[in-house]
Order: sequence, then structure tokens, then C-alpha cells
Amino acid sequence: MSIYVIGIGGTGAKSIEAIIQLAAIGLFNAETLHLLFVDADETNGNLNRALTSLEIYQKCYGLDLKDKHPWMQTKIETFPLWSPFANNSINKNLGSFFQYNILKQDEPALGNLFDVLYTSEERDANLDVGFRGRPAIGAAVMSQVKLDALDSDSWGKLMGKIQKDTGGGTRPKVFLCGSIFGGTGASGLPTIGRLIHNKLETLKIRDKVDLGCLFVLPYFGFTPELGENSEKVYARSEQFLLNTEAALRYYGSQPQDTFDTVYLLGNQQLSPVKKFSVGKNTQRNDPHFIEFYAALAARQFLLKTPPGQKTVVLMNRENLRTLTWKDIPDVKEVAPELIKATRFAFVWLSNIAPGLAKAKEIGVKDFQKSTEGYWFVKFFPASRGILGGNTQNNVNFNDTKEQDAIEIMTAWCEDYLRWLSYIHQCHGESIQLFNVDYFKSSKLNPDNLSNLIVGSGDSRDQNKKSQDIIQRLKERLNPQAIEPPNQGIIGLAKALYHVCRLTD
Repeated sequence: MSIYVIGIGGTGAKSIEAIIQLAAIGLFNAETLHLLFVDADETNGNLNRALTSLEIYQKCYGLDLKDKHPWMQTKIETFPLWSPFANNSINKNLGSFFQYNILKQDEPALGNLFDVLYTSEERDANLDVGFRGRPAIGAAVMSQVKLDALDSDSWGKLMGKIQKDTGGGTRPKVFLCGSIFGGTGASGLPTIGRLIHNKLETLKIRDKVDLGCLFVLPYFGFTPELGENSEKVYARSEQFLLNTEAALRYYGSQPQDTFDTVYLLGNQQLSPVKKFSVGKNTQRNDPHFIEFYAALAARQFLLKTPPGQKTVVLMNRENLRTLTWKDIPDVKEVAPELIKATRFAFVWLSNIAPGLAKAKEIGVKDFQKSTEGYWFVKFFPASRGILGGNTQNNVNFNDTKEQDAIEIMTAWCEDYLRWLSYIHQCHGESIQLFNVDYFKSSKLNPDNLSNLIVGSGDSRDQNKKSQDIIQRLKERLNPQAIEPPNQGIIGLAKALYHVCRLTD
């Protein structure tokens, strides 16, 4: 099976960010995950943050951390970012895109219709920041996309891989995700889905490919802070519900043959965006628990949905404004990996990374002699001498490769806990999974390990929890319990991940 995810617009990018985080902790399989970002705003802050998380993940994946646990097992590859304005040298506005001035002169009737459908501000608005929350603008641009003319573009590469998959007897799964209340997602989801469907029909392989889609309904809002000379065309959150209703009416009136599986996901409580932005790099909305669910929807479709199944899936939870472990789909599979990764990241940042920094500062020999050096010796044996030189199977702690591995691992832990913290901090919501207050750098206290997990995620009795301290984890670190490489920083990380699993 080959799996592909296409994230359309800002919400699509944020959904992929969540998918990357779940792939990192082992909730996808060892199949290569192929990603394609679609956005008219190529500098969108949400997109850039997802790409940053992807870069961090790929560096971690390159450390070869695979062991008995599925941690970092998924190879992720990306197609080049695609914009509907790619290879278009004209000004990025609706008037230029449709050659409005020529249209008015040569075909006045069409020009007049254009005037009826779009205001002069919409016609002239610069679309390098995206479609400004206006589905009508995005739909006009997206309707001109022709996949047959993009054989050398990302779409050509995507279709070529899918065609090769089916020719080799593999059944690919393609998952599209984005919002249906904004601009790029609302206009791109139906258009791109239909284009892919039609292209697969032309290639005579549609019945060999599963096509799924996640429609994200409104889950955030904002209050624009605009001056007299500010933009006139921008997203308006008060129109989100109207846009959503129109989109759902449209989907309901269309033949249901484009997508095999459709997921609907939204939230009654709209979380306020802290800083309004028309677009570009400043459009960087905080991660939200809805995107966590989006990643779980992708996981269910890509890994669990039977081939050829036609269905619509609705997400819900037990109590409004409260999210607990009971509300997580496939919780028996998801919770152990989520807990294990979270404990690892916490222990690494609160204790292991500071210890490694101290070893670098005072020197390997002195650190090995210190009271906290007993765990260090297991992976950097004392027999190597003062500099930790390479003798037989020993690894040099001061080697650039080892120091780089520390930085890469620390960067992933920070990025993962950042994302996890934000999805707990949605306005008006009580997210009862982890005590993320302990993740703050000012409160990153190793003594809080036993209290990280909230509610039913931790079924241990109080006596068992009281024994859950980092020192005991470090005492259990065993290079022999993991597969090679089992020394150096990679061996340390693998061994620590192994003992961070929650045991009864």
C-alpha cells in the first residue's frame, strides 16, 4: 500500500503538521508517507511551521532510531509545494489571471458578468497572500487548473507514482484535507478532488485507488485589527458558517463519486486567533486539538479503512468543551504511543539533555566519575580515556556526529512538546490528556514525571506512581535490550524510549 496526503491551504498545512507529529511517535506504519502542500500563499506561516516540523522529523528519522518500538519508523517524502499561480508571470490578482481588460473589450457580456460576480476590490486584490477567505475567488482560479497540462509539475509526479503503484499491484490511498469555510481549502478541496478523480478515470485506474477527504468545519475565529489604509479584502470569521453551509449544500447536491470516504470535523466553540493576519508569514495560528483529530482521521483512512469502502465519518466526543482519553479514536493503540513519546521528550529535556551538556562542559572523564555519570558510562564506556577516543566499539562523545545527534533529538523533543502544549490550550476547552503546564521551560522539573498524564490515561495505583522517577528510568537503561546501534547518543535515545513506556 502507498499512502499520499494532500494538504490544501492553511488548515491543510496544520493538519499535516499534526500528521507529522503522530508519524514521529509511531502512529503510522513503515510505509513511505508522501506529502503535497497546496497553497496560493507560498510564504504562509502555518505552511512554514509545518515544513519546519517536517525538517526536524526528517533529521531524526535519519538517525536510524528504529527498534522494537515504532518510533520514527515512517519515511516521509514531499512533492514540491504547488501553487495555482505556479509558472504564472502575471500579477497575482483575479483581474490579471482572467485578463479582465481584454475580456471587457472583446467580450463585453462576459466582462459585465465578471463585474456582477466580483467587486473591483476583489478583482484587484493581490493574491500572493492566498484567496483571502473568499471561496468565490479561489474557485475561479482553481477552476482553471488542468492536471493534464501539469505533467512536469508536482501533480505529474504524483500521478506518475500512483500509476506506477497500481501497475505494480499496489493499491494507493490518497487523502485530501483542508477547511471548507475559508478561501484556499474551500475552493481547492472540491476542485482538486474532482480533478484527481477525473485524471484517474482517464488513466483507467480509478477503481484501483482509494480517495478520501477531510472537510474541516469552522473551529476558530478572529477580530480583524485594520486601519483606514488597510486591506479591503480579507477573511471574515463571521462569514465562516455561511461559507460552510453553502459548501455543504454544494457537496450534498453533487454526485457522490469523487471521494470514497469523507470525514467531517469541526467544533462548536470557536477558538480566537491571537493575532489576525491577512496572510504570508504572519498567518501562523496556534495548533488546535481539531488538527490532532484531523491526523487521527488521516491515520484511520490510510491504515484502517477497507479498500473501496464508501462512507461518511463524523467525529464527536462525550461532553461538549471537554476532551478526555475516552474521546480519542483507537485509544488503545493511540494512547500508549502518545504517552511513551511524551514521557521520553519530557525526560530528555528535563534531565538527559542537561546532563549531556554538563558532560560537554566539565569533560567526559570528570562526568563519568560524578554521581550522575553512572548512566552515561553505559553508552560511553570509561575505558576510552579522557577524550573518549575510539577503541574497538566505543563511541567518541565529543565527535561532531554525536553532538549533532544531541541537537537533533533536543530539537524534536522541543517541537513535539510545543505542538502538544498548544493543542491543550484551546480557548474555552478542557483538554484532559497531559499536564502540559509541566512542559514550560520554567517548570521543566524532573520530579513531575509521575504526574504528566491526566485521568484514565494513567491507571497505575498511587504506590506505583510514587516510584515513577527519572532516576529509576536511568537505572533501567540497558544497551543490551535494544538493537544496534546501541551505544552513543542513538543508543541512549533508543534505550530511554524503551524504558519510558508506561507499565502497570
